[in-house]
Amino acid sequence: MTQQPEIKNDEPLYRLLREGHIKEFNSQRAAGINGDLTNSDFRSIDLRGINADNIDFSGCYFRQADLRGIDFTYTNLNGASIHGAKISGAYLPENFSADEITMSLLHGTRLRHNN
Repeated sequence: MTQQPEIKNDEPLYRLLREGHIKEFNSQRAAGINGDLTNSDFRSIDLRGINADNIDFSGCYFRQADLRGIDFTYTNLNGASIHGAKISGAYLPENFSADEITMSLLHGTRLRHNN
């Protein structure tokens, strides 16, 4: 059973993203601070400018989020949904097919790795 995405008010890095503090988020991550961002609700949040390298966004909900220009190449997006998100210029991991991405973008299905 898939865990429902949640708003994690007790997670400092998550709060930074929800409040639009992208530079502070990137600074904290660069300083080695990590948190649990899995299964988080990022619905309608502007995430442009985040350094997504090595973040585990598995199970996250990005419905109508602004993901333009983000490099997710080294990001775990397995089980995430990008329904209606703005993804122009974003790099998605190679292990997702174009069909898988399209189904998630248009219908909200969860992204699954190609075997």
